[in-house]
Amino acid sequence: MNEAVKALASERTSVNELAAPLVARLIGRAAEWRLDVQKTETGVTIVDAGISTRGSVAAGLAVGEICMGGLGRVRLASEGGHDGWPTWLEVTSSQPVLACLASQYAGWSLSASKEEGGGKKFFSLGSGPARALACREPLFEELGYRDRVGPAALVLEVDRVPPPIVIDKILRDCALEPSQLTLVLTPTTSLAGSTQVVARVLEVALHKAHELGFALGDIVDGSARAPLPAPSPDAGVAMGRTNDAILYGGQVHLTVAGDDDAARELALKLPSSTSRDYGRSFADIFRDYDYDFYRIDGALFAPAEVWVSSLASGRTWHAGKVDMGLLRRLWLDEA
Repeated sequence: MNEAVKALASERTSVNELAAPLVARLIGRAAEWRLDVQKTETGVTIVDAGISTRGSVAAGLAVGEICMGGLGRVRLASEGGHDGWPTWLEVTSSQPVLACLASQYAGWSLSASKEEGGGKKFFSLGSGPARALACREPLFEELGYRDRVGPAALVLEVDRVPPPIVIDKILRDCALEPSQLTLVLTPTTSLAGSTQVVARVLEVALHKAHELGFALGDIVDGSARAPLPAPSPDAGVAMGRTNDAILYGGQVHLTVAGDDDAARELALKLPSSTSRDYGRSFADIFRDYDYDFYRIDGALFAPAEVWVSSLASGRTWHAGKVDMGLLRRLWLDEA
């Protein structure tokens, strides 16, 4: 277990406590942001951010910050028109390991059979601060982090409300009363859904760094940006666009401690261009692998361009590049 990460966790930062005012703000601005807020019969709060309601980019930005457990900021770029695309997201965190891996990462598998799901199978990967209560993933042992029980939020990229058996599992695994749980539902076909997925650009870099074996406790600070595509009513196209935004348009800057050689190696290995599957739209890659995520080269899931700066020496290494030409061909219909 990484001792530096354990030291971070020992500060007892509560991602759910930090996210609570953000959840309250999301609910409080439901009318403005075109959200629908309901309660189940047992008292769980359900925030529909794009299933039966329109939703908004503003809601997606807020959901992105909720996903990061209150330890990150997600904003639209102050100046539009970067590299020929009008709208970009900017993400920053001074606690990127906890924000991205202990909270934002969509790593909690939740499912129900056809019979359990009321006639239709259900599957989703839960993300957000409630993950740190359940700690159902091996990653939490490495992080040495578990949040304390209290009001919690979980974000699901789904097009329907989870069946009761899934909600009951979340409550049980998190040791929550129904009144303590808020579920935020963000289909990728919606404005909010596409926005909160692209807001994972920094998280994707952290996850790739972890897969490469870089010492997580040495990742001190992080900032990122990515272009925000229009959502598509086709779920496969929408998923492809949000992935392409990161794989071909995502830019990440990490500040790290530790050895310079490790920092340089991280920069060289981090970009998506190191993957054998790089260079085509994610939707096409996914289709060609018969819609099996696990057949896709894991090295592809990374930002397009990275900078890694060393606190030890002050040096910075750069690798990869954005491919806005590809994104414009995929996203833009010329008038």
